[in-house]
Amino acid sequence: MAQFKGFTDSETFTQLPNSFFHHLLKEIKDADELKVTAYFLWRIEFMDGPFRALRQSDFESDLLGLSAEEIALGLKKAVDRKSLLRAEYKDDVCYFLNSARGLVGKEEFEEGNWKASTLPMDLPNIFKLYEENIGPLTPLIADALKDAEEIYSSEWIADAIELAVKNNKRNWKYCEAILKRWKEEGRAEKQNRRDDQASRQRDVEDKIKKFVGD
Repeated sequence: MAQFKGFTDSETFTQLPNSFFHHLLKEIKDADELKVTAYFLWRIEFMDGPFRALRQSDFESDLLGLSAEEIALGLKKAVDRKSLLRAEYKDDVCYFLNSARGLVGKEEFEEGNWKASTLPMDLPNIFKLYEENIGPLTPLIADALKDAEEIYSSEWIADAIELAVKNNKRNWKYCEAILKRWKEEGRAEKQNRRDDQASRQRDVEDKIKKFVGD
């Protein structure tokens, strides 16, 4: 057994629903089902917008330590348990959380109102993104990234890191300068995208309210 090296001081944390611990954790006996369920809850935590779903291909085999067949089996068991919802539209299949929001998303998807181009960007873990593209994550940099998350969207930070790499300016000061300029001067195309997303969010919120009878 490979020994775990331990958690770092710059870890980010994922919120999990209490039902996962109060009900699912004691009920799920199959490791494949437990892994895909936990992975799904982790991934959607870093997704923005009203449409939070994953395709089977989004489940990372290397990270989960599962084969494609084992992932498919785990997903089937999660769907049978009704912790996850399976939705089909033409040849496309997506999985949603079994919640009011997930039920609305499933319905929208099956009606063809959500297509591949409207899937939200999977928001990256900016700490991992920084380490992979800029350099080692020091405590000072970790604090700077946390502060940046309070001001800018994860999408903006990811775009700034990508631009820094493209321009061969691999340092946080350069990324921060890009972000400050975007904030001061505006990014019309990004604002329009967020406005469209906000509009879709309001539509889904209205449907959820109707669904739960509020």
